[in-house]
Amino acid sequence: MANKARVKWAGDMTFVGESPSGHAVVMDAGIDNGGRNHGIRPMEMLLLGLGGCSSIDVLMILKKARQNVVDAWVEIDSERAAEAPKYFTKIHMHFVIKGTDIDPRRVEHAIKLSKEKYCSASVQLGALAEITTDYEIQAA
Repeated sequence: MANKARVKWAGDMTFVGESPSGHAVVMDAGIDNGGRNHGIRPMEMLLLGLGGCSSIDVLMILKKARQNVVDAWVEIDSERAAEAPKYFTKIHMHFVIKGTDIDPRRVEHAIKLSKEKYCSASVQLGALAEITTDYEIQAA
């Protein structure tokens, strides 16, 4: 398998994850679970992965459509199952696109393409969670 990742224990409930592309991230449990709050929680990483994956898609699509985007971000809210395994049951992604003369139809189309076709994280998480989206456009 070419995409080999590694997660190594660093003491207590802290782990260092190394990605196939050579980057590292520190993960830790919360204090209530024996951790020391030294890093991001693994389930939080899933949400950030979803946000990053979808944001890259949306921005690439908008740039190809010659939209003058000067800033962009996505705010993600989520709900998890009450019992273990506490998987995500609902995820809402609110995209904010800042620029001049941004076409709302292009933004809506880019978000839809990312969610349904291009973003692997969206498709993967969408197998268990209801993923909804909306957006706002801000003038630059």
